Amino acid sequence: MNEKDVLQLIKDRKSSRGPYDGDRPIDPTVLKNILEAATWAPTAHNMQNFEIIVVDDKSLLKEMSEMKSTVTPAFLQENYPQLSFSEEELKKRKTGILANRFPPSWLTPEAQQGKLKQVPSGLGELISRGPALLLVLYDPSRRAPDSEGDALGIMSLGFMIENMWLMATAQGLSFHVMTAFGNEPLASEVKKRLNIPSSLSIVLGCRLGYSSAGRDMLRVRRDLDDFVSYNQYED
Repeated sequence: MNEKDVLQLIKDRKSSRGPYDGDRPIDPTVLKNILEAATWAPTAHNMQNFEIIVVDDKSLLKEMSEMKSTVTPAFLQENYPQLSFSEEELKKRKTGILANRFPPSWLTPEAQQGKLKQVPSGLGELISRGPALLLVLYDPSRRAPDSEGDALGIMSLGFMIENMWLMATAQGLSFHVMTAFGNEPLASEVKKRLNIPSSLSIVLGCRLGYSSAGRDMLRVRRDLDDFVSYNQYED
């Protein structure tokens, strides 16, 4: 693989938020490659501060799909300025996401002003129909030395997830990060059901599968001139 292949793989990586084909399982070798990619991610001080639970039992996935998560007023209010309400607007802004990826209840004036109480949000078919879910756990005892708030450890988790994501993409697999699993009360319910010790924290979940959705979502990025400076900062 040359540098052009690597760059194209990075460009092909995307968040596949739609439904996955529930009748198409993941080959064990494909899954093993993704997990091995996690092993070789760079982590601060080589602390390897993560654990991964593979959930591929259909009955357990169905059970988890019926668990409830919540969306906080702060999320809804702070999310609103990042939204574009047309593809033309998103192309012009080059950052953020399309508003049509969220339920209408998240886009009301009350939600925009942070006046709603926590909004329940079921995980539903996104979990029950997919062939596998990876739960990423964080072990704070494997802390990078002299890292306030373990910022380096949190960065390390990001490196690991990116490794898995790129390997999934290279094998034609769809990947979707779900941060809801790190939020309460869902996190506590999942930890109890999966016998996760209190010393570990759930960071997020990663849906794996083969997308059954139609048209891909619009993806935008800033141009290099928008964020790169040489030798000194230029606004």
